Amino acid sequence: MAALINRRKRQQKTLALIQARRITTQQKLLHLLERAGLPATQSSVSRDLDELGIIKHRGFYALPQATDGASARGLLSLVPAGDCMLVARCEPGLASAVAVEIDRARFSEIAGTIAGEDTIFVALSKPNLQRSATRKIWELFG
Repeated sequence: MAALINRRKRQQKTLALIQARRITTQQKLLHLLERAGLPATQSSVSRDLDELGIIKHRGFYALPQATDGASARGLLSLVPAGDCMLVARCEPGLASAVAVEIDRARFSEIAGTIAGEDTIFVALSKPNLQRSATRKIWELFG
């Protein structure tokens, strides 16, 4: 249980660091995590990046962003939250339409969605399905 809590904290900090800084290597990320009091190994950082769907864009780690087609349909970003949820950011006023499209796709990984004005909570049917659900949602909107 402690390992799971540590992994969650490390992944949340990883997301925050990547959003706040221009990080070019796993070694640099590892150093920043250690400075934040979250020691990690290179293999755990590599796994975290994969699980979080982090990509390298123009030499820097980044959260996956919408393609022109996806953003035209409202979806801007999709990030994990805990083990059983994704948070989708959308163009203002389009979150409900995006959520309906996700629900209509009936992905087995997704239990349901809750939409606001520009944010959607995507509830997953089981823990640790973020990567699969994220890939399917981006394909739906790609």
